Amino acid sequence: MSLALSPARRRTAAAVLTAALLVPLAACGNDDSKNDSAKKGGGSAGAPKADLTVLAASSLTDVFETAGAAYEKENPGTKVNFSFAGSQELAAQVKQGAPADALVTADTKTMDGLKSDTGSPTVIAKNRLVIAVGEGNPKKIAKLKDLSAGELKVVLAASEVPVGRYSKQILDDQKIDVKPVSQEPNVRAVLSKVELGEADAGLVYKTDAATAPKKVDAVKIPDGENAIADYPAATLKTSKHGEAAAAFVKWLSTPAAQKILRDAGFEKP
Repeated sequence: MSLALSPARRRTAAAVLTAALLVPLAACGNDDSKNDSAKKGGGSAGAPKADLTVLAASSLTDVFETAGAAYEKENPGTKVNFSFAGSQELAAQVKQGAPADALVTADTKTMDGLKSDTGSPTVIAKNRLVIAVGEGNPKKIAKLKDLSAGELKVVLAASEVPVGRYSKQILDDQKIDVKPVSQEPNVRAVLSKVELGEADAGLVYKTDAATAPKKVDAVKIPDGENAIADYPAATLKTSKHGEAAAAFVKWLSTPAAQKILRDAGFEKP
């Protein structure tokens, strides 16, 4: 019996075979498009989905709210929850076993003290100090030395707080004696005192002063008299979402995240 196909059947079989070969090729093309899209998105697309808790320094409050929203948009199904406080308070929370996935402090000293609790830290940004004064600078404060005037109400952060330690460092280096009317637990508390008129001046990060442009002016401190703050980020070893936490920490160094930080006034790491 002959197995030869008629011309019509041969054409039909060829068409079916061609279609079958094209299907996997099309699928490969779609995968490549997805990979390209992930690369353009900053490298975190496809990160494991999770509800993350990130402990972050008070000075990151505004910028991290923006960054968190951007990360969630890039990674549907992931939620980033922030807990903001002074870095020394965050360190205490970590030591006490607070449930969290990542940590970002306003200094390397605090992070270095938690080596047994964190992964390897990466500095994601830098910052520097300014003198925060009331809008219009009613006391005409122009330089650090002016803060020693006895009639001024100056507020600083406590010395165990990174910004308080930086403040003490630059005042001591310039041999300026300042007697603060209060010492606050974090930089936002210092800023609030100046905003409310409860203090004439306070030392804060420039990014914090920038969050209250209608209530506070910033007097620049020359680089030679200033201090630079480093912001390291790390995963926490107790995290239940290790891969997702690592993806978020890695994302903080991507161009997308760095642009958000730059736009807020933070400097390159």
